Amino acid sequence: MFKVLHNPRCARSRKGLEYLRSKTNDFELINYLSEGLTENLLKEVFLKWNQKPQDLVRTKEAYYTKYLKGKNFSEEEWMQIIKENPGLLKRPLIIGKYKVVIGDPPSNIDQILNELND
Repeated sequence: MFKVLHNPRCARSRKGLEYLRSKTNDFELINYLSEGLTENLLKEVFLKWNQKPQDLVRTKEAYYTKYLKGKNFSEEEWMQIIKENPGLLKRPLIIGKYKVVIGDPPSNIDQILNELND
């Protein structure tokens, strides 16, 4: 089963969710802006992302450009920054058994759908 970090107010997140629903209903939907992000969930995302944590951040957000742009942070610092500012997180994020993908464009989700057969 997948976990989907979703923002219902975001058109890109809604498109990704619609695409995923056209393929499967085997997922847990998490509205991370209203429910918040736990440290364990963020650790799972970072572990399965297997890329730089800052690649999960929306760099056009005002908070990013004002406070974060051009600075280097550790993975733990990024985790705390995202936990305190969840709107910085790209969306939707699809968390599978082995990896995480950003569902924008929605076709990225295909990279993770084969995990349903594992």
